[in-house]
Parts: sequence; C-alpha cells; structure tokens
Amino acid sequence: MTEPIPTASRPKSVWHNWITLAGAIIAAGALFSFLFLLALDVIGQARSNPYLGILTYLVAPAFLILGVLLVLAGAWHQYRHREQSPAARPHRLSIDLSRPGDRRTLAWFAVGGMGFALLSAVGSYQTFHYSESVQFCGEVCHTVMQPEFTAYQHGAHARVDCVECHVGAGASWYIKAKINGLHQVYGILRHNYPRPIPAPVTNMRPSRETCEQCHWPQKYTGDLDKTRSHYLTDDKSTPFTVRLLVKVGGGSPDHGPVGGIHWHMLTLNKVEYFATDPQRQAIPWVRVTAPDGHVTVYRADDFKGEPNPARIRRMDCMDCHNRPAHRYSTPDAAVDEALYLGRVDERLPGVKRTAVDLLTKPYPNQEAGKIALESGLRQHYPGKSLEGTIAAVQAIYRDNFFPEMKADWSHYPDNLGHLDSPGCFRCHDGKHLAVGNRQKMPATDCDTCHTILAQGAGADLARVAPAGLRFKHPSSNIEGTGLICSDCHNGKNQEN
Repeated sequence: MTEPIPTASRPKSVWHNWITLAGAIIAAGALFSFLFLLALDVIGQARSNPYLGILTYLVAPAFLILGVLLVLAGAWHQYRHREQSPAARPHRLSIDLSRPGDRRTLAWFAVGGMGFALLSAVGSYQTFHYSESVQFCGEVCHTVMQPEFTAYQHGAHARVDCVECHVGAGASWYIKAKINGLHQVYGILRHNYPRPIPAPVTNMRPSRETCEQCHWPQKYTGDLDKTRSHYLTDDKSTPFTVRLLVKVGGGSPDHGPVGGIHWHMLTLNKVEYFATDPQRQAIPWVRVTAPDGHVTVYRADDFKGEPNPARIRRMDCMDCHNRPAHRYSTPDAAVDEALYLGRVDERLPGVKRTAVDLLTKPYPNQEAGKIALESGLRQHYPGKSLEGTIAAVQAIYRDNFFPEMKADWSHYPDNLGHLDSPGCFRCHDGKHLAVGNRQKMPATDCDTCHTILAQGAGADLARVAPAGLRFKHPSSNIEGTGLICSDCHNGKNQEN
C-alpha cells in the first residue's frame, strides 16, 4: 500500500507514524464512547445514573485528550526525525482499490474499525453499569467501608444503590463526590485512614436533592402504631413491651394538618442550629424562623457568646434520620430482638444480661470475638443446649461490631428517637430557653411526639388506653430524677 517516491517530491508528512496512528485510534474510540454515553445520558435523563456522568464527562474526555496528545507527540517526534535525517526517503500513504492487496487491507480495516466501535460501546455500557453497582462500592472500591457495607445490607435501604444517596443526579455532584474522595483513595493505598470513619459526612449532598427523590416529608402521615419489645436484665429476662402512637404528622398545610414530628420539615419553617461537636450531639443554640418572619432564638444557659455563622446548619432529614442506611444495633436492642424472635433461649437464667455483657467486651478482631462469645456462653451455662443461642449472639456481633475499624453503635449515635442517644433531647431537653422571655422550647414532654397505648406484659399489655398512659419505667427509683433516657440507656445493660 505504500510506494517510494522521488526525493524531490514533497516532504513526508509528520502525521505518518505509528505513535500518531495509535493516538488517533485511542481518540476515535474515546470520541465514540463519549457520544454513545452522552446519548444514554440524554435518553435516560429522568433516571440519570450518577456514575454515567463520571464516565461521560471525565473518563471518556480523558482518553480523548490522551489520544490527541499522542497524535501531537508522534508528529513532533516525526518532525524532529525528519530534521535530523533530511536525506531519508519519505513515504506517503497510497490506497489503490484496483490492487487486491489494498482491497483486503481496507476490508480488514473496516471490519476491525466496526469491531472496535462495537467493543467500545459494549465496554462503556457495561463499565458504567458495574461502577454503579453495590458490589463495586462495597467490595471492590471501598473495602475499608466493610462496616458500613454490612450495616447497609441489613438496613431499610438495602435495595437502594449506594450512588443514589451518596452522589445523586447531576454532573457537578459526580465531579465533586469523586474529587473529594481522591484523598481517601490516597489514604487507603497508604493504609492511613481514620478508624472509625468519621460521621456525619460534612460534604454530603443535601437530603432535599437525594432523600426527597423518593420520600415526601410534606405528606400528611398521621400517627404510626409502633410496638417496642424489651427484656429486663433480671434472671428471668422479664419482657417489657411498650405500644405507642408516634405522631409523625405532616409538614405541609396543602396535604393535611401541620404538626407532629414532620413539622420540622415544613417548607415555610426554617429551623437552624449550632453544634459544638463534629457529630452534632451537643446543640446549645437553635433559631426558628416562622412563616410570618418572626425569629425565636433558644439558648442553653451554659452557652456563652455567639455561634460561628459558618457552622450554623439548617435542619433537614439527616438531622434525625442520620443513620438511614448504616445503622448499628446496640447490644441491648439486638439481644431484645433475638429474644423476641426466639433466636436466644429466654429460659436460660439471666441470658439477656449475660449476652449483652459478653457483646460489650473488647476483642481484637471479629474472629476472636466469635470464639470468646461461644466460650463465655458455655462457661455461664454448662451442660445446656446452646447451639441456637451461640449462633444468634455471634450473628449480632458479626453484623454490628468491627474491632479492626473500631466501628460499632457507640461511635455512631442514632438520632431517630431518644432511647440510646440524646436524639430529640439534643434540643427538646427543657434546658433551651428563648432569648427575651426565657420560655422553654416546645415539645419537652413525652406526649408531644407519642402517645403510650399500653405497656408492660401479659394483662397490662392487653389493656389499651386510647387516651394515652403515663410512661411507667420498670425501675421505679428513677421517677422525678430529671434524667433523660440516654443518661442511663447507652446500649449496654441497665439495672432494673
């Protein structure tokens, strides 16, 4: 396909070299992939895939630029070579379809080009689908996130892809999410990362742009009937159950009465707060802007000065639902559930107390914890049939305790409620007073957010009081102490 030409003819083109050809092929494939992915993005805009934007607007253009640079590098190299060897006989590309050899070469080139384009399309499509998968996020790319991945698999959002919440739609957030994660990749490669992983994620996308694509906080939900089954730590592991109505309410007058817990999400309200700790557990200052523009500031008496304006946060879904997909059960709650489901044998004397005590002991790794749990249970109950109980307690440890990453319930407080963490009482503790009139912040009594219908066990639990009951703690010696739930309930055993 090439033929020598006289030296006197025009000089050999600087574009005729293997480096330039390779660059042109890479650039052509990248351009084809970019156009193909762009078409997918446009066609599927209503269900935009987060990683599709990364591949379309970052990866494909990067390979396109690489190809162009190779083309230019080849041309520069050829130019330098020609300048250094002016007597070299140049060749130029010549295709003559009357020659069988040229026809065969052109046919192979056409078949190869179409095959390359097909492989580029299939590869691009499969790559972005794999990169959005839960396996990619939890097992391949983010192995350091094993605790979060395990909790995710047992959570309420286990069928929601990780990228739906952590990235969301829109090209700008694709770029932000990955650029912000570059230092994390560097830390993983050097095995230099915090243990446990800090939470909350300060640069996470606002929940209005992710959570509210599925959830609708303004919708009137009303009261939800919930039953909480607990067991005491006495020798009989006595059951104590609370049935209550949780007043979720609604946050928009267009869809029902405004009130209940979702009042905080009323679009006309503006609730802001200042936290003094990274986990947003200590909140001494709250500002509420009413629909009519009236502003009320609540302060704790021990908070002096003014908050840093840059650290004032507007309240959203994540301030209560802060562990929506990565919740670690407390030992107390996990053993309660296992007892309720019959996985732990409640006939074993003091099994609730024993299991929780063993779970809260420090172990160097999960394997050591598994062995110690079995050994401890067998020592407490010699001669008893313990296979089911041992398996259940070991499963609790496997799913909620990660010593290598120092991750468990104690490092990740759950703000949904107020039993094992301050939660609602971070603000509604009766100690936040309005600036000016010193009135307490509303909703500091039990009946504001829930109504207890029944409590206790047996006949007591069968008697339902629609008007509500006063909560009766199993331990009568705490009445009138002014303690909040989390002052005693910390996920471990409690004296009853």
